[in-house]
Amino acid sequence: MSDFLRQFAQDFTGLNTHNLDRLSLLYSDDALFRDPLHEVRGLANMQRYFAELYANVSELRFDFHGFDQVRDGEGYLRWTMSYRHPRLAAGQLIRVEGCSHLLWHGKVYQHRDYFDAGSLLYEHLPLLGQAIRWLKRRLA
Repeated sequence: MSDFLRQFAQDFTGLNTHNLDRLSLLYSDDALFRDPLHEVRGLANMQRYFAELYANVSELRFDFHGFDQVRDGEGYLRWTMSYRHPRLAAGQLIRVEGCSHLLWHGKVYQHRDYFDAGSLLYEHLPLLGQAIRWLKRRLA
């Protein structure tokens, strides 16, 4: 169990549109953030990315439920993200399971998120969502 990962998760869940300057407490100036939809390099760009993220949703919450340190300075966090977007799923709460791989030396310098982009976004778009849900049922 990693004290670093638990503290990171606690601090990350406290982020919101009004305190994104606190990202500098979590990430190094040259941090790299990647997920299935984005790649963001540098703390200033991360602050802009998170500002846009929070501006586009009416609710965003992360619940962390797994803290696995692989070795010094490397670990994984398992989480559930819950969010509402006014133009997705008729504004209903959307939940997505995911995992973050973190590398750190005091602060995180590399953060990579893994999740199903379809369940995050595509399945909730009007026409594309219907096609993806149909395809998933056919393949199941």
